[in-house]
Amino acid sequence: MTTETPVKTSNWNVPNALTTLRIVMVPFFGYALLHDGGDSIGWRITAYVLFALAMVTDKIDGDLARKHNLVTDFGKIADPIADKAITGMAFIGLSIVGSQSGEAWYVAGGEIWWWVTILVLVREWSVTLLRLSIMKDVVIPAAQLGKIKTTAQGVALGLLSLPLVADDNAWGDTGRVIFYVSQVILAVAVGLTLWSGYEFFRDAFRQKRAARA
Repeated sequence: MTTETPVKTSNWNVPNALTTLRIVMVPFFGYALLHDGGDSIGWRITAYVLFALAMVTDKIDGDLARKHNLVTDFGKIADPIADKAITGMAFIGLSIVGSQSGEAWYVAGGEIWWWVTILVLVREWSVTLLRLSIMKDVVIPAAQLGKIKTTAQGVALGLLSLPLVADDNAWGDTGRVIFYVSQVILAVAVGLTLWSGYEFFRDAFRQKRAARA
């Protein structure tokens, strides 16, 4: 009786290419966001387009990998790194813009308080590092709350990348309304980020204890 050896999925596939593209886009997005201290309307719009493309490719590569059974070890590692890199760059970039403006966040347009950025990044990278460290022993599927968090983060950061309340007031009252709505969405996203992080650590340690028992 012969047993068939499972065929290992090649790392050379479209989902992994899109993930790699997302990582490559990070410095370009950061450059566009921070060009002229974040005061260039054209570059801020470019930053928004790059961020939106990154979020779209994140959705597409995940769907393709699951639909066509193209999940690879490279993808499992690179995909969360790509996600955290682009959102991390957005948080850091928007905080830098705020620091350079010398204005309050609700005046300068688009920035995020540094304490919010630090809190979110510590949570995101600690969860990512723990997930990667226990990947072989414990598999924790993405929770629905985490998916909602990711969506809320993406919407808020994308919109805040735009020059919604720029000095020339080109966006008018519409831009200001969108800006405040984005800040509310961001606040919700931060709350979901912290809570989903707590749930992840709780479930991870529960599964670790069960596996040892």
